[in-house]
Amino acid sequence: MAAVQIAPVAARAGVAAGTVYRYFPAKTDLVAALLAEIAEDEIAALRRAADAAPGPLSALSAAIMTFAARAVRNRRLAFAAIAEPVDAELDAARRDFRQSLAAEFAARIAAAAAGGHLPDQDAALAAAALVGLLVEGLIGPFAPETSGREREIVQSLTLLALRALGVADARARGVVVQTQMPADPGAAH
Repeated sequence: MAAVQIAPVAARAGVAAGTVYRYFPAKTDLVAALLAEIAEDEIAALRRAADAAPGPLSALSAAIMTFAARAVRNRRLAFAAIAEPVDAELDAARRDFRQSLAAEFAARIAAAAAGGHLPDQDAALAAAALVGLLVEGLIGPFAPETSGREREIVQSLTLLALRALGVADARARGVVVQTQMPADPGAAH
């Protein structure tokens, strides 16, 4: 995020730098708009995956796996959008993104609990912890190198997340194994 410069952005867009400044008076405005678009795309991808699943626990698993797979595929962008140190002016936009992720996960956790697939729990608190688990496990400074192990890492983190939410191991393995790692070749991010 710190490396973003208006002149190269304008050149890539095929417009004058002044035109960029007309819409985005400061670099932070441009980056905040980009973060909002990334967040919207990511939440839409989670919803598509979850909505296609046959039940609430599968939907939760699909949402987790989709976030994980997309973050692993685009680790640099995911780090920039969620975890990279940035100017204080951008913290609100990144907090909004993390809150959107947590809200989407909370809705899926609540639905799975209401369906009897998870124990009763504070869905918002569980979702916040889930976002932390995924961010640190996928893109944080202690995240493992993924080259060639993307599927294994996505499945392992999904299994860990489902266990933490209260799914019995055998049942969790069935949900994770049955869920295909989302293919997203046309994703812009």
